[in-house]
Amino acid sequence: MARKDKNSLDPKRRSLITHLRPKSPIAEQYRTIRTNIQFSSLDQEVRTIVITSTGPGEGKSTTAANLAVVLAQQGKNVLLVDADLRKPTAHYTFGQVNTFGLTNVLTKQSELKAVVLETDVANLSLLTSGPIPPNPAELLASASMDELIQEALQHFDTVVFDTPPVMAVTDAQVLANKADGAVLVVASGKTEKEGAVKAKELLVSAKAKLLGVVLNRKETKQSDYYYYYGKK
Repeated sequence: MARKDKNSLDPKRRSLITHLRPKSPIAEQYRTIRTNIQFSSLDQEVRTIVITSTGPGEGKSTTAANLAVVLAQQGKNVLLVDADLRKPTAHYTFGQVNTFGLTNVLTKQSELKAVVLETDVANLSLLTSGPIPPNPAELLASASMDELIQEALQHFDTVVFDTPPVMAVTDAQVLANKADGAVLVVASGKTEKEGAVKAKELLVSAKAKLLGVVLNRKETKQSDYYYYYGKK
């Protein structure tokens, strides 16, 4: 497994609140999402999860990264895969370089174990997107993708895929069809109801199992509930 390049920190790196402030109310909400996913399927363990959104800028990459963190904090061996081969961001979030990654494995240029990166979070590994290809949907639909998923499940308890918005391209539908379940992220005050309904229909039409919807960016007032569990 490749080691993290300490010199690769990027100014675009985003903070992971579940890692930096694990006792914050927001981190608690991510743990609630984790619990809901784990209870969403009683007959089959959910090991591969696709995170998508209706449109861009609704927080699906942040949700994917923080969900991966809280799963890892539970003691699970987790792999976060940046499967947004059109606008990858996970390497920024974790301060990594994106020279090699998912596309290198899918095109048989690299072995999975050679391009998986360690992160600062215990039990959490990262597979960046790698070079942006001209045919993302075809790569994600390929037999190589099936092989990658099966190999990843031999080494990790849970694999979380960050995918493009479902309304924009078919990539999320393709991967959701292969995964155990999908989570749709919508943004309060931004995502239109008709768009959310259409995104759900697209996932269902791809025979994806919709595990639930995450309402992001909802303004809340601090309450006694939050004080009870601690502010930080």
